[in-house]
Amino acid sequence: MMGLLLFTAFLGLMLLGVPVAVALGLSGALVIAATSADLPWFGLYAVQQNFDAGIAKYPLLALPMFVLVGCIFDRSGIARRMVDFASAALGRGPGMLPIVAILVAMLLGGISGSAAALAAAIGGVMIAAMHRAGYPRAFSAAVIGAATATDILIPPSLAFVIYSVMMPGVGLLELFAAGLIPGLLAGLALVLPAWWLSRRHGFGAQEATLERPSLGKSFREASWGLATPVLILGGMRLGWFTPTEAAVVAAVYVLLVGMCVHRSIGVRDLVPMFSEAANTSAVILVILGMAGIFGYCINTIGVADPLVDWFAGLGLGKVGTLILVLLAVKVVGMFIDGVTIFMVFVPLFAPLMRSFGWDPVWFGVLVTMVVALGQFTPPFAINLMVAARMARIPVEGTFPWVGWFVLGFAIAIACVVAWPDLALWLPRLLISSS
Repeated sequence: MMGLLLFTAFLGLMLLGVPVAVALGLSGALVIAATSADLPWFGLYAVQQNFDAGIAKYPLLALPMFVLVGCIFDRSGIARRMVDFASAALGRGPGMLPIVAILVAMLLGGISGSAAALAAAIGGVMIAAMHRAGYPRAFSAAVIGAATATDILIPPSLAFVIYSVMMPGVGLLELFAAGLIPGLLAGLALVLPAWWLSRRHGFGAQEATLERPSLGKSFREASWGLATPVLILGGMRLGWFTPTEAAVVAAVYVLLVGMCVHRSIGVRDLVPMFSEAANTSAVILVILGMAGIFGYCINTIGVADPLVDWFAGLGLGKVGTLILVLLAVKVVGMFIDGVTIFMVFVPLFAPLMRSFGWDPVWFGVLVTMVVALGQFTPPFAINLMVAARMARIPVEGTFPWVGWFVLGFAIAIACVVAWPDLALWLPRLLISSS
């Protein structure tokens, strides 16, 4: 009964337009009051306690730093330099510019912190260039919207930071390593339809006439940005710093690059960047705190146990149940942002995962991939909306093209389901060699 009240209140508040964080907190507070009528103040002191517990976790110290890194990248012209280098390395020709956009999104995505911000940064550079080369704006927007979904897969990823907090016992470095091969596979799953569609429909006929940037010069300018993920992941692997400390090192590094090397950031830009990072981090942390209240209610009233029993009663087995869970996440991901999905559903999935014996690292990668797929699946796909706005077209114009990218991404997810070692081989190698 209380479980029904919890989710009914949450969904009702969401439908009324109440912000996600407030809906999580209010629905949780309502259930706490309903189950603690005999306690002083209806037991509402648990609201503050669980809000604090939701954010008082050491790995979350990395979150505002990674967000700051993303803000600096967006403002320092790194995207343009990456595009120039990728164009110089791949050359010019039909289908090359979409591949450039996808590769740059993969390189920048893991440290951008926001798929929407990444879509705006890359879209601002690529859509105009693709239009001049003969690519339709709707197709270009579909490419950008799909490519920037890889931002929560390629390490270092904010989604993995949140998942490691929500799923005790899962190491952040393990998740970073586990996401690398599936992230590359997802990128390949987008490159193939982008190239095929361009060739099939004759897009980019004028691309060969565009000037090809100098490989040496473009590499020198892009090398500082290319070194950022190497610094972060390499430093953690060599034991120079923890994942949390890596975020601080990365923030200081990219700030020095932007101010002293590229000189694209001045002292006047610091306050807007720090303000943007603080606002974004505060929003995420408030959601995490409110989700702590919601998760407390799920554990206290025993919502997860009947859910596990229901799934077990379906008789679908481990694989069938996993596919059903991922399909449910996919449907929800078409309407709700990724952070909220992690906050609401990971506490529910944890007992289910243990019951069916799913590896928590592998499961985390799969859920993240499905959430990424939802970011560019119509009707409510924030990445597509931002890319369409940059292309100055209605978002509906991207629908005929984005389906091919959805199909490719879904095949990549199916591969990770079928072969778990795609996600687990690298973490095991790191553990065995340490």
